[in-house]
Amino acid sequence: MRSQMAELLHEVKLKSLNQEASMMPSVVNERAVQLYPLSNYTFGTKDPQYEKDASVAARFQRMRDEYQTIGMRKTVEGVLLVHEHNLPHVLLLQLGTSFFKLPGCEVRPGEDEVEALKNNLTETLGREGDVIHWGVDELVGNWWRPNYEPPQYPYVPPHITKPKEHRRLFLVRLPDKAMFAVPRNYKLVAAPLFELYDNSTGYGPVISTLPQSLSRFSYVYA
Repeated sequence: MRSQMAELLHEVKLKSLNQEASMMPSVVNERAVQLYPLSNYTFGTKDPQYEKDASVAARFQRMRDEYQTIGMRKTVEGVLLVHEHNLPHVLLLQLGTSFFKLPGCEVRPGEDEVEALKNNLTETLGREGDVIHWGVDELVGNWWRPNYEPPQYPYVPPHITKPKEHRRLFLVRLPDKAMFAVPRNYKLVAAPLFELYDNSTGYGPVISTLPQSLSRFSYVYA
């Protein structure tokens, strides 16, 4: 008799817990991002803008030299999204035939990283006299370079205590229309997410993982 009573009480308690769980609000909160068609934007040209370093070796040497005075390098980059036929595309700067990068810059000591990115986007893609409102919105990626070498990781490896560079990627909301001016030594290309996915050979380890980083968003196509 006691065992039957205990079993009945257990069933009642379990039912009550299930009812409470069904009444709890969902913790899932999917973020919607407004995308505008690529055709809304006009692309002109302006004077070339050159990299600070003439080679990869020179870049790492400068990083090594600066580490002694300012410590770990901090870099910010912008993920600019548009769409074509309701397919999300990322705007990338192309140098030569096979090198692609996100627009961005190094952050000087004491400089606000969001303001640094906005200023760089204006310097890189803005037209003289125009004001573009860059909606630097949400952090979508962190990457660390443990040594003065090309490999980067979306985490700090456990044996590394002093990484040499920290890259932060931000989603940038574009206005519904804008006129861009691209340095003549670059092309500004719109790459679809499906082309970037798992394509580190063509785009490198950071850009090729953007489809995963952006998959938590839903898109509203204008």
